[in-house]
Amino acid sequence: MPKICSYEGSDYRKEFWEKGNRTYEDLAERIAIRKLLPPQGSTLVEIGAGFGRLADLYSGYRQVVLLDYAKTMLQDAKSLWGDDPRFTFVAADLYRLPLRSASFQSVVMVRVIHHIQDVPLALSNLRRILADDGVFILEHANKRNLKAIVRYLLRAQKWNPFDREPVEFVPLNYDFHPAWMRERLKEAGFAIEDQLSVSHFRHGVLKRTFSPRFLAKADGAVQRVGAIWKLTPSLILKCTPASKSGQKAPTTPLKPEEMFVCPACGGDLEAEEGGLRCTRCGHTWPLEDGIYNFRMDGEG
Repeated sequence: MPKICSYEGSDYRKEFWEKGNRTYEDLAERIAIRKLLPPQGSTLVEIGAGFGRLADLYSGYRQVVLLDYAKTMLQDAKSLWGDDPRFTFVAADLYRLPLRSASFQSVVMVRVIHHIQDVPLALSNLRRILADDGVFILEHANKRNLKAIVRYLLRAQKWNPFDREPVEFVPLNYDFHPAWMRERLKEAGFAIEDQLSVSHFRHGVLKRTFSPRFLAKADGAVQRVGAIWKLTPSLILKCTPASKSGQKAPTTPLKPEEMFVCPACGGDLEAEEGGLRCTRCGHTWPLEDGIYNFRMDGEG
């Protein structure tokens, strides 16, 4: 299996978002997601949901799954959203998703794919769980951003931002050329319906000079125009299934045994005290403190 980038035990919320002065980036991403994500629907899953930063954007959905590999992150998410019965919390990895095919009307993945070693496998798994009438919102780090281009021309960096192959600038951290990502999405069965360019003003001087809300409002005004040139560090895409199999999203909330499948063998699951049991291989997947644990690394 590909390597997994784990945030288990990290204080991501405090260290990266709060101490890192990233209010502007958060607001700009929210503006873009609101433009692209249908405001209402039946079932939605956020892959790599972390501590639930974006969960308030899903108020129009009847059932929401917050999935992350790090159980400690999901514990933070549960502390924020655990009182809302619409939310289900799932610990699992993207390469072995314990989710039934075509069970979601919307799939959201933001600030995740830059940690993914095997992008084609990840995208094919996401296409499997998305219904034919569904929408996939994907954010990815843009290799061909303006800062990288300037640094390359000044010989301050070795890798070429115009080369289509992904660059791993630190272990399990990748930047992707927009054309390369477009090709991988097409191979996985997705069509790009819309796209926005995000974080035009991600610069220390600007962030110290102007308020986050002012910068985010300015960013929102140019996101669609900026998508023509794609020079920002982040792109957010709205994708839909390119081919149809006749599987539409469920119209009512799903029971756990209807939503999940065994990540070890793909078998059906049945509810039992303390979790779910696979009817094919017999593996038991526990429900621990309100979090379904489908991790296959010995932590389950």
